[in-house]
Amino acid sequence: MTNKILKVFFKAAPRVFIASGMLAGTPVAAMGTDFSAAFQDLAEQGDASAEQWFELATQARAGDDLKVAGKALEKAQESGIPPIRASVEKSRQLVVADNVDAAVAELRAIFEQGFTAVTFLTGDAVINSMAGQPAYDALIAEMNVQAFPCAHQEGFNDFDFWVGEWEVHLANGTPAGFNVIKKEEEGCVLIERWSSASGGTGMSINYLDKVTDEWVQVWNASGGSQINIRGGLTDEGMELTGTIHYVANGTTAPFRGLWTPLEDGRVRQYFEQSSDGGETWVPWFEGFYTRQEESAR
Repeated sequence: MTNKILKVFFKAAPRVFIASGMLAGTPVAAMGTDFSAAFQDLAEQGDASAEQWFELATQARAGDDLKVAGKALEKAQESGIPPIRASVEKSRQLVVADNVDAAVAELRAIFEQGFTAVTFLTGDAVINSMAGQPAYDALIAEMNVQAFPCAHQEGFNDFDFWVGEWEVHLANGTPAGFNVIKKEEEGCVLIERWSSASGGTGMSINYLDKVTDEWVQVWNASGGSQINIRGGLTDEGMELTGTIHYVANGTTAPFRGLWTPLEDGRVRQYFEQSSDGGETWVPWFEGFYTRQEESAR
């Protein structure tokens, strides 16, 4: 590749590389490329952009010319490349130079400045080649806690006993339906999808409201029942209280639910409704959950 071709290439490169995802740290460097000449060409151009310098840095690093890679990255920084992108690329260069401690220190510095895109780092082939190195693994673990707090903070697993795929029966053994409860958004929510034996369906979102430290369930069903209840763990299980609204007739009533994990592995779900403002309660639904894999035995 001649210097003239390189110059044309680097003028066009930024838009192409962004579109193809090459900024993730895995550019395809032309073997035998004279990166020093390419650096000189960009310098003589006089109006090279930060992106052009950055692409030369990534290309030179992929071509094992770390001297040019470092100089080009400095030029990219001087031209205004975002500091986090520069630090990540610097870390890649240090990895290629087999300086793991310095590479991790570079990443830790941007982490301490608020960078928590841990999946970006673990998805980067160059950076994640450090996996297994204690300092890198420790940093990734710390970043995971910050990036996905619901998966690590106390309270978000209080309702995990309800997670699963279940067959639901009434107290007399009559099949009531099937329910699937999944933990999603890195542990921040539980999503319920219900199918009744009579053909009705419904779904709910359940989450820990960290403003009040209460668990919340918001339910909507195909038949127009809307439940909004909140509460938390008690000695009997997860107890949530609030209201139920019936879209069909426009009425609203006090409502509460109790989910109790049983010793045999089942879960009892007991709903009650009040017609006198919460003075007295009547049963609305009682179901016993059996995990599908267990019921199939």
